[in-house]
Amino acid sequence: MNLRTLQRKGRSAPTEGPPAYPLRLLLESLGAAVAAADPAIILPPHLPAPPRGRTLVVGGGKAAASMAAAVEAHWPDAAPLSGLVVTRYQHGLPTRRIEVVEASHPLPDGRGEEAAVRMLDMARQLGPDDLLLALISGGGSSLLAAPVEGVTLKELRQVTKALLNAGATIHDINTVRKHLTRLSGGRLAQAALSGMSGAQGRALIISDVVGDDPTHIASGPCAPDPSTCADALERLQRFRIALPAGVKHHLEACTAGHLADTPKPGDVCFARMENRVIASAHHSLQAAARHFEQHGIPALLLSDSISGDAQTVAKHQAALIHALARRQPLALISGGETTVTLRPQHGRGGRNAEFLLALALELADTPAWAIACDTDGIDGSEDNAGAVISPDTLARARAQGLDAAAYLADHDSHGFFAALGDLIVSGPTRTNVNDYRALLVGLD
Repeated sequence: MNLRTLQRKGRSAPTEGPPAYPLRLLLESLGAAVAAADPAIILPPHLPAPPRGRTLVVGGGKAAASMAAAVEAHWPDAAPLSGLVVTRYQHGLPTRRIEVVEASHPLPDGRGEEAAVRMLDMARQLGPDDLLLALISGGGSSLLAAPVEGVTLKELRQVTKALLNAGATIHDINTVRKHLTRLSGGRLAQAALSGMSGAQGRALIISDVVGDDPTHIASGPCAPDPSTCADALERLQRFRIALPAGVKHHLEACTAGHLADTPKPGDVCFARMENRVIASAHHSLQAAARHFEQHGIPALLLSDSISGDAQTVAKHQAALIHALARRQPLALISGGETTVTLRPQHGRGGRNAEFLLALALELADTPAWAIACDTDGIDGSEDNAGAVISPDTLARARAQGLDAAAYLADHDSHGFFAALGDLIVSGPTRTNVNDYRALLVGLD
């Protein structure tokens, strides 16, 4: 990953910025975490032997193009290989045998819808000597979002946006999307491996969700779905989402048994389908911890599955730093995925920048450095991976006339850190194992 140290977007002259050594350690630790999930390195050992027939590669997610490239680099030239994957705009890579389509994330668009329909048609044509190789990573739910019959793409986008703005977790959002889209909730495996096709399937999965359960990663296109349409309705009601007509009709008809639900555990299609998680947040956090320890700084891995409101998580981690106040250096590392509940009128910024702004306010004068970034290189819908804070963040903000508390209340963390020049801009990393947070204390 090519990390630029800081991208300055200040409205006034750039300030000096955080001290170089702690900042370098934080940036290098992020690089170590991302490298531990690089498909070019981690994917090849998990490739199956070529089948007697042909291999169809399908899939979607922010890592889909880099995963496809890794497959091509290690697949025998004489073995038949073709397919189609969908990734986010600007996340594509050149490939020879597997087509790469770019589409919209986090809200689906027509390009992703069209590609998903094509994948289903390809999967249904597999024969008894063939192999389905699915490449799944975070973001696949939106990128492969072909609505079920009776639901329009506009309605699907409306529901997805409402859930995102309401602070719903990825598990909640995926529970809804599984029952509104054609590939999710095991339907890709069902299309390829049901009936008399006799084909075999393997899904290689880069996890971006807490718990690493294949049913939740990209809404589990090749995994059994224990949730129901009734569960999807409950989530929408819990977050007080207004139901478009097509969504309401489909979920109510499915709940009443008039329409088929997603395939459940025990369905025959999963007998020939293997779901294999090949990268996760835990492995990436361990790589970051080793980096700190190689530089003589003990590392405490708090958790790879922290979720909840970003500001609340910041309060908890600030309290931990206060409790661990010490002179010896220590790195506190965590992963997972926080959420932000937006007001109708709000500024710009993702959950990682919001976490850091709240953390800076909670720490006040406590000397600490911190980084929070999405490992895919995009914090929410902005152009930055995340940001950094240092012991003088609030002082530098006051010197520029920036009210940190007001920026936080407006959910404008991007504007705050852009003014200070403390955004981290990496560009797309083409992998995704959720958020990365590291806090450094005890450094002079």
